[in-house]
Amino acid sequence: MNASSPPRSSRRRAPDRPRILFISHPAVRCGVHQYGLTTAAELRTSRRYEFLYLDCSSAAELLTTYTQVQPRAIIYNFTLLTLPWVTRDLLHTIPVPHVGILHEGTQRTADGLDTDLFHYHIAPDPTLLLFNPLVYKTGRVIPRYTNRTRLPRIPVIGSFGFGTPGKGFDAVVARVQDEFDRAVIRLHIPLNDVVDRDGARAQAVIDQCTALVTKPGIRLVVTQHFLSNRQLLDFLAGNSLNAFFYATNEGRGISSVIDFALAVRRPIAITRSVMFRHLFDVRPSVCIEDSSLRQIIRNGLFPLSDVAREWTAENLVWDFERIMDSILNRPLVVQPYHPFLKRVRRFLRKRLARTSPAGDKLMLAPAFPAPLPPGDGQRPGARSWAGIRGTRTLNRILDDAARRQYAPVIDMLSGLLPDMMSRKMARANIQQAFVFDTVRYLASRKRSTRILAVGSYEDTAAHALRALGAAIDMIDPLINYDLATFLRKPSTQPGSYDIILSTSVLEHVRDDEQFLADIAALLAPGGTAVLTCDFNDQYRPGDRIPPEDFRFYTQRDFRERLLPRLSDCTLADAPAWNCPSPDFEYARCRYTFASLVFRKQKPR
Repeated sequence: MNASSPPRSSRRRAPDRPRILFISHPAVRCGVHQYGLTTAAELRTSRRYEFLYLDCSSAAELLTTYTQVQPRAIIYNFTLLTLPWVTRDLLHTIPVPHVGILHEGTQRTADGLDTDLFHYHIAPDPTLLLFNPLVYKTGRVIPRYTNRTRLPRIPVIGSFGFGTPGKGFDAVVARVQDEFDRAVIRLHIPLNDVVDRDGARAQAVIDQCTALVTKPGIRLVVTQHFLSNRQLLDFLAGNSLNAFFYATNEGRGISSVIDFALAVRRPIAITRSVMFRHLFDVRPSVCIEDSSLRQIIRNGLFPLSDVAREWTAENLVWDFERIMDSILNRPLVVQPYHPFLKRVRRFLRKRLARTSPAGDKLMLAPAFPAPLPPGDGQRPGARSWAGIRGTRTLNRILDDAARRQYAPVIDMLSGLLPDMMSRKMARANIQQAFVFDTVRYLASRKRSTRILAVGSYEDTAAHALRALGAAIDMIDPLINYDLATFLRKPSTQPGSYDIILSTSVLEHVRDDEQFLADIAALLAPGGTAVLTCDFNDQYRPGDRIPPEDFRFYTQRDFRERLLPRLSDCTLADAPAWNCPSPDFEYARCRYTFASLVFRKQKPR
């Protein structure tokens, strides 16, 4: 909530950068407007594009600005309530790509978007799966702030937001009274220029919260004057914990309140509202359904440290730059979404054929594993992990003998992720079981382990590790990035991962040599890469392979083509890749699976 003036399109422009016009509405006391201000302020730092912000209230104003600026594309900070004058007829008169910010909606909304109004769409939703080729996504952005406020001596629980239905201010008051005999509740509930101009809704919420306070040691403090971003951050910084107990709010987009709360580096408590779905899988959980306010305060910012590191201004600018690169390199063709949808679903049927007997029953939203029951270890590297019985061979064939050996691990995956495992082909689960067990074994030998999963969509090994509390980053073109793009991300640090896993991805990569080189570049010295792939030692180029594969692998592939490319890496153990009789069949092809596990050498 920022009352400061927006950056104007009249600022001096660098002529060597393509201009992108960023349109928003002038109603200052509005969350959508504040998102536009915050985002545009960071986009001004771009060195690839000149992003020009304009608070615009009419079609005539837009047309005048377009004539003056001549942008290469226009981004609209759009909702029907805030920019009702943006119509299809208007946009057809401006011959540049039109890009709408998708503030409201979920996976189903994004999957159904077409070119009826905007050519493309950008969703600031980290959970979105990229099935629709007309839709891009970005992460969130945490405002820049240094918290110098000392922690209060007694618990101070804060919350803020407009007084619209479903914000759960009353639930915050009730929960504080349940857990504390002495505490301060601070609520900031300003008026909203779009849906609560007279303040009637806000006042009703305040009256309800006031009536709920019954304990003499609980004090309620409510403020309503509109705050600048800096003032809002100062308000949040003064609390022991900031709580947001929204209703479920099905069909809504991501709430920006978390962006501000993360900036002050104080613990955060949430409900399992759809608007906080981007925090559902952090561990330990910050959901009030899973934990108490006292425990969330004790956990501090640790559960949110990964997202705090990820949602930086630098990453946001990079996201918008790569999105604009893609849009400006695509032909400007207005067509319905349906032809795209057919191609996407055809691709997904191939990709998920091994994970579901009915390939048309696609999962169109990420599945977040449920929290573990109390007493079940949260740390993936716990030294008590024994894993499989018998000899542990890292570079091996994953055949029926391996299936028998890893049967307890497969059962464990089924217990952790029953829904996801139910979509898998049973005989292919040996790959995930091997990767899961091997990563846990490797992690158990270190005090702390940073893990990267490459190709993590529907990978039960990666999701089970996260369910057990692993510090694991996940990348996949359907979730966020391919490996090459991730390597270019500003926050990506080469040589920083102790373990990198990639389950049944290698055979789907056209340039597998570069793929492995990129994995090696991300490995820390002494780090280990754990991969599985489709294997047939009798394979020759031109032989029949599954339609989604580029190749089967052979020992010769590993020894003569791939491993020499990894000059600073060696196999983790002596390989056992002999397999004269493959025992897996798919798409009328007979083959098996093999593991490829290598380590990055430490400097001497």
